[in-house]
Amino acid sequence: PFQGRYKGIVVEPGHVFAQVCHYIHLNPVRAGIVSAENLGEYRWSSFFRIEKRKRPEWLDFSTVLSDSGGLGDNRTGWNRYRDYLVWLAEDDLEKKKLAEAQMSRGWCKGSKEFRKAMRDEAKAKGAQLDRVRFEGLEPKSLIEERMMVWEEELVQAATVAGIDLGALPRPKMSREKCLLAAVMKKRTSVSNRWLAERLAMGSVSTPTQAAKRASENPGVRKEIERIEKALE
Repeated sequence: PFQGRYKGIVVEPGHVFAQVCHYIHLNPVRAGIVSAENLGEYRWSSFFRIEKRKRPEWLDFSTVLSDSGGLGDNRTGWNRYRDYLVWLAEDDLEKKKLAEAQMSRGWCKGSKEFRKAMRDEAKAKGAQLDRVRFEGLEPKSLIEERMMVWEEELVQAATVAGIDLGALPRPKMSREKCLLAAVMKKRTSVSNRWLAERLAMGSVSTPTQAAKRASENPGVRKEIERIEKALE
């Protein structure tokens, strides 16, 4: 609710899941709606329910509390967890760590092994999508998972290229966008519509034009080859 549209992110159970919960609990603090000390007064957060006797059956704080220093699900543990969130909100180094973790970006959070397993599963379902599409059907769930694969590939390509996806140049045919479009078109079956929207390239025909321009530039073509090799 505080930045961009809602989206679902696959999260590895355990420490990474707890980190994401800490990040979400501090959303209203970052938005300036409430102070960290008064976080329990913000009704539209699961943290509001931590001290309430009536919790939904699905609301389980055990992982979050355990990751915060082995805290128990009791009043002492709740108070210490609140203190821990206050510390996270005030400590510059910890805030930097949370920012660098980019909890709201990408589609999957977890260890390298977990991300690979999820990516392989998504790719497998993406291959299934090709067969279903051939029959004239496109289940929404499979389309969404294919988009997850595209996002993962794009993030990896941008990382290798040293490109910040959150600060792309405005021109629709900038060198960075042409480079990423070319890599994505070569490595995936990404749709022009998705790529044009994701990279703010305007027309759905622009990604194809951008990839062609990149492949015709010797310097950019060499960079494409370097990225592909790094992603093998």
